[in-house]
Amino acid sequence: MISLVTIFKGLKHLNIDLNGYESATVAALIGIITALIGKRSISRVTTHETMDQTAHLASVERVFAPMIVFTACAMAFAHGSNDVANGVGPLAAVYGLVHSGGEVTQKLAMPLWILALGGGGIVLGLVTYGYRVMRTIGTKITALTPTSGFCATVAAALVVVIASRTAMPVSTTHIAVGAVMGVGMARGIAALDLRVIGSIFASWVVTLPAGGILAAMFFFMLKGMFT
Repeated sequence: MISLVTIFKGLKHLNIDLNGYESATVAALIGIITALIGKRSISRVTTHETMDQTAHLASVERVFAPMIVFTACAMAFAHGSNDVANGVGPLAAVYGLVHSGGEVTQKLAMPLWILALGGGGIVLGLVTYGYRVMRTIGTKITALTPTSGFCATVAAALVVVIASRTAMPVSTTHIAVGAVMGVGMARGIAALDLRVIGSIFASWVVTLPAGGILAAMFFFMLKGMFT
């Protein structure tokens, strides 16, 4: 599904324009190749029908462990397709304004250096402080297993990619938190750490006005310095 959305509408800037049939065919081939790789990885996991229920459930979890690699890649792709745009959107607007001589335009050819700058910024943030967010989402909201992690990442990746396709500037962190909460609630409300969830929601409420106030302060400061 992610390949289909990307190929069908996301490659025109690379001069790759496929029709619906061609897009579906290529996406199906990608899905088959991914399925074969996953089948090979899963076949290495040994299970025995004579196991008791606890051991059998543990074996099922081991089957899903290699599959998380693919869903993590899908979520990383979805993250980049949305959050890079959120980060470089204002920069692209300013670039377009300068490039057009002060004329505000609705359409702008996005230069590759801006995309590379946004991608590099996300990678730098991931390397430095991203582990804090991963630790909170992955361990503190609810206990995740390979099966629940698989469900959460697949759901989050699909929502983010569809949002990117429809030009909705959503937050991938919000979606990831919602997906993890969903698999936690499937085991009951007691499986969630409500204190951590409360702090996450509080931070969401605080960051929106804080970002707006800081942006306004920077604007008026620079305006006073250069005018």
